Amino acid sequence: MARFGLLLVRPAMLVATAPTFGGAFAPAQARIGLSVLLSITLLPLVTVPDVNGSLVVVGLVLRELAIGLALSLAVQALLTGAELAGQLSGYQLGLSYGAMVDPQSGVRNNLLAGLYGNLALLTFFLTDGHHSLIRTLASSYAMLPIGAGGVDASLVRGVIDMLALIFVLGLRLAMPVMVVLLLVELAMGVISRAAPAINLMAVGMPLRLVVGLLVIAMAIPAAPRVIARFETVAADISLRVARSFR
Repeated sequence: MARFGLLLVRPAMLVATAPTFGGAFAPAQARIGLSVLLSITLLPLVTVPDVNGSLVVVGLVLRELAIGLALSLAVQALLTGAELAGQLSGYQLGLSYGAMVDPQSGVRNNLLAGLYGNLALLTFFLTDGHHSLIRTLASSYAMLPIGAGGVDASLVRGVIDMLALIFVLGLRLAMPVMVVLLLVELAMGVISRAAPAINLMAVGMPLRLVVGLLVIAMAIPAAPRVIARFETVAADISLRVARSFR
């Protein structure tokens, strides 16, 4: 039972932190059950060493927790990048005043951030990303078997690359809205110089909102393709972060 409990740590951390498996807002019974089922499935494939000593067990558990968290970074990066795109687009449209608590992340997001985040999550499911995540979990035991290890210097570079991926994905998804609204602002500036009598304070906000929503409606069909292209990159970076705990 102690060896099975040690095997349970990595899948449990993945289930607890990956939004595809429910994350922190899924019922505890569902998360525990899924973690136990994954561990039972992996039991014939994984060699669990004998452990002696409480300090050794603590070190092994901390390493397994770090590896499970690193594997979930791929999904978290995709959702965070998509939510960043929604935040940038919503700020340009003036929707930041209507922010609400997102049940998936637990932070205040505007409506577009929730829309882009759900779109990224659905894209991950449609491309069988959850299957790839489980296969990555199984193969991680061959690359990183249960045992003692340390932290490699490549961890810092992997975290930097993951943060860069979030910003690049967010900017690519939000770029159509940002560019078009910049052109709208320039056009309104020219109009204000040519016809100062027009009250642009009353016209500008509805105009930005209508144009922005039209651009989002045209850009949404292309968003899943952009997100799907970043899935492989995010998975590679998360594996690189996990390998730093050799």
